[in-house]
Amino acid sequence: MKVAVAGCCHGALDKMYETLELLQRRHNVRPDLLLCCGDFQAVRNEADLRCMAVPAKYRHMQTFYRYYSGEKKAPVLTVFIGGNHEASNHLQELPYGGWVAPNIYYLGYAGVVRFRGVRIGGISGIFKSHDYRKGHFEYPPYNQQTIRSAYHVRNIEVFKLKQLKRPIDIFMSHDWPRSIYHYGNKKQLLKMKSFFRQEVESNTLGSPAASELLQHLKPTYWFSAHLHVKFAAFMQHETNSKEELPKATKFLALDKCLPHRDFLQIIDVEHDPNAGDSLEYDAEWIAILKATNSLVNVTQSSWNMPENNGLHAKWDYSVTEEAIKEVLEELNHDLKIPCNFTLTAACYDPSKPQKNMEPVHTINPQTTEFCAQFGLTDINDRIQQAKEESSGRGECEEEEEEEMDSTGSAEEPSEYNTDNSGLSSFNPDEIMLDEEGGDEDLSTCSVDPSPDHPPEFSTSFSDIRIMPDSMVVSSDDAMDSNNEELEKSGGSKQVEEKSSTERPLKRIGGDENGNSGVKKIKRRNQAIYAAEDEDKTD
Repeated sequence: MKVAVAGCCHGALDKMYETLELLQRRHNVRPDLLLCCGDFQAVRNEADLRCMAVPAKYRHMQTFYRYYSGEKKAPVLTVFIGGNHEASNHLQELPYGGWVAPNIYYLGYAGVVRFRGVRIGGISGIFKSHDYRKGHFEYPPYNQQTIRSAYHVRNIEVFKLKQLKRPIDIFMSHDWPRSIYHYGNKKQLLKMKSFFRQEVESNTLGSPAASELLQHLKPTYWFSAHLHVKFAAFMQHETNSKEELPKATKFLALDKCLPHRDFLQIIDVEHDPNAGDSLEYDAEWIAILKATNSLVNVTQSSWNMPENNGLHAKWDYSVTEEAIKEVLEELNHDLKIPCNFTLTAACYDPSKPQKNMEPVHTINPQTTEFCAQFGLTDINDRIQQAKEESSGRGECEEEEEEEMDSTGSAEEPSEYNTDNSGLSSFNPDEIMLDEEGGDEDLSTCSVDPSPDHPPEFSTSFSDIRIMPDSMVVSSDDAMDSNNEELEKSGGSKQVEEKSSTERPLKRIGGDENGNSGVKKIKRRNQAIYAAEDEDKTD
């Protein structure tokens, strides 16, 4: 079957689906499935905008709300993971995954599903070591710390995914697995993004947690986004025994979704021709969720997952064939995910803007139904109970938040030595976030009529690349040869950007004489949404 893969969508659903329709008209190619690797931005209303970790000037409504309201419907089944620019309050309603709109499915904090026999897994968010060992304690309305920590990957999700034994066909992460750049054309990558050089050479670019999962899961395909550059790699995995067949992963990072950018990829994936067209639960994953349910934590206390170090009575939570069989029997061997999408928030109305709409902590009926069916803990219900217990003890929530602010950014020991969220360098292709708290007021949001006056849709077809049955990355590329054309399979040349080093770096703090001490560079991110900003960047 044909699978379309997109990078950072940034709420531009109309653009993405129009591109797919153009593909069908011009080339008679219709994908059966669309995957999006984060920064999807399922924004329903003004309150959701206030829960998105971007400067206020980038908080645009975009077009997701039209699919949420039912005004439009996704023309192809869409499955996505979360990134670091999301309506976190909306995605938090579905920690185990669920429908955010008809035909658009979110995988949750981590998840595995099946479509036509193809096993698809993913993990949402980006890596930050100081939050990695905490529970999912955040809830809206968020403060300056929790609006960021809400999308940080947690060790419990990685631990669950590491219990998988059966092969994974496709896996998605938002930030790249650390070290993956050593398995592709590193020279070409640094030519396009020279500001990555320091982290590539020190091997600190990307997520160590994602790298650990890549080594463990060994999926056939791994797709990522986040860094806003197209990059392919081929990783041959080591075998654990002579009897084990060699495995390899074809890695592809996608560019952001904007006109005139190569942001969409089409691949052919082997599937089960006898399987139905419905999205299905994965029985092994459901069994793992049940087995690890006792590990659920909704506090910000740091803790380690069970391991074979003499401190834990149990450390292996992988499931038996018998446990998988029990899940199948519970479902009467019908794994179809119910189409039980429910509106849980008011939808944006361009004629009646509500800029002062406050975000609220919501328990989604989909999650309630899922947890009841499989005997799982509803994380949001547990958070709600904790809030009520705290209130019952007479503790002031404002004081609690102040305490959270003072401790939420403290560096905690981690099994990973380097704190890295995928990219700490200045990246002029992303939205700037001042991690030291220099963002605009979280209460400010913009509802510019961008969806009602969208930029002119590009009729050029440079946004799409159709690939054959496999992504081929030559050994010369992997060895950084003089061949600077990365992907041989697409037949089209890589779109090159002008070097971003021509733009001066912004400095934060200090007077004009530099008397404040340490010089800081604002953390990546700018000019992502508006076409005019993109023209300046390119």
